[in-house]
Amino acid sequence: MTVSEITRLLTNEYGTREWHAHHDPLSELVAVILSQNTSDSNSGRAFASLTAAFPKWEDAESAGMEEIERAIRSGGLSQVKAARIKAILQTIRAERGSLDLSFLGTMRIDEAKSWLRRLPGVGPKTVGCVLLFALGKPVMPVDTHVYRVSKRLGIIGSGVSVERAHELLEKMVPPPDIYAFHMNMVAHGRKVCKSQRPRCPDCVLRRLCLSTALFTTKYTKNTEKKSLKPS
Repeated sequence: MTVSEITRLLTNEYGTREWHAHHDPLSELVAVILSQNTSDSNSGRAFASLTAAFPKWEDAESAGMEEIERAIRSGGLSQVKAARIKAILQTIRAERGSLDLSFLGTMRIDEAKSWLRRLPGVGPKTVGCVLLFALGKPVMPVDTHVYRVSKRLGIIGSGVSVERAHELLEKMVPPPDIYAFHMNMVAHGRKVCKSQRPRCPDCVLRRLCLSTALFTTKYTKNTEKKSLKPS
């Protein structure tokens, strides 16, 4: 099994992914903070509500904590996330004199990563999302789907931490393929390689996957048990 085979098969299944900027860097940063420990739909609603309440990030910067919290309540953990967003905005202002993060695009990747990691509550996934999605840098964000599918395939060990997975996968995947690999692994994790009931018989990666036999056996046993129940 090779990463190039996985990339090819997923591209055949989910299509070619051409990079485009998802948000500006600061908006991407805030969007990822809002996505922590909640669903995509909840975080999307919270981001839309926040940007409606504060059309400019300077408006959120000058707002009270309660106002930010109220705007993002639909995303869950609103107190924690409001405090984090407020602290991030204040830190950026103190460091840069403005809220413009476009300068990250001119930095070396290691420098940009280090700068972002200094912000409150910012870890490797958030860094990866900002640099990849907003600036097109070949940096690998490892979310829950990428992490789960990578472990099941065996391209990273079962005991590898999420933080370490960022480093390993970023080295394995050729820079031009990182965006497509990430997007298609997320799509595959949502649609097929689900957390609780992976759809192994429908998986285009099943012949490469170390976990196929295990999950297929479980799937077969569960199906047989259900078929024995009286109707």
